[in-house]
Amino acid sequence: MKNFLVLTLLLGLLGLASSLPADEALKPPVQITSTEHLDFPPGGLIHVNGSYGDLYIEGWDQPQVEMSVTKFMPFNYEPGHPQRSAQHLEQVGVETLRRSPSELDISINLPRRSVPLPLARKTTGGVRLECHLRVPRNSRLVIRHDAGMVSVADITGDIQARCQRGDIILWLPSAGRYDIDAKNKLGKVSSDFPGTSKRRFLVGQKFASAGSAPAQRLFLRMGFGGITLKPILPESEATSEAGAQ
Repeated sequence: MKNFLVLTLLLGLLGLASSLPADEALKPPVQITSTEHLDFPPGGLIHVNGSYGDLYIEGWDQPQVEMSVTKFMPFNYEPGHPQRSAQHLEQVGVETLRRSPSELDISINLPRRSVPLPLARKTTGGVRLECHLRVPRNSRLVIRHDAGMVSVADITGDIQARCQRGDIILWLPSAGRYDIDAKNKLGKVSSDFPGTSKRRFLVGQKFASAGSAPAQRLFLRMGFGGITLKPILPESEATSEAGAQ
């Protein structure tokens, strides 16, 4: 009986010791979140330059831009040195520039590498980025995204979006008319709206649709990943409008 108790105690200690690294890994990563509000008229032009990670843009009825940015490090990045992680996060900056009363630039600024490379002079340094924008519903968008996801919902103005690697997802009003020009070098274009689809060099795809005027122009380019166009269901539109009021 005594030997059994000793064995049980040893097994319990071993189980506790083996669980410690897992508990350590479950600690939330160091992160910084900032929110900014900018007055901006409906129908204006918004540029998003150099974004990466997850970019969410949603239309609303307010004459302003709400921008919420979260920067965070991977779970396993120096968990014992939170101050070092925080300093690392500060190296990635988000800058807004008002070109005119109706034109706004939002740019992601990255630090330069200590040893510059010919093709990549700047680096994210492992900093992950999640950006949420709420903009006037009829804003015009020009987006240049590096790697990650671009999700645009309930925007009725013209949209240009380029992404090097990842996914572009557009959620569009179901009753809208669209002039679509979408190309994917390596991947698929999927659309729930009518149009013509063609394969490109066996690995890519092109999708085009000429809507009757006036139509919302959608110019989409992807390097490697997917392009998806989906309608917003009428019940979702009603819920979104009620929440914005």
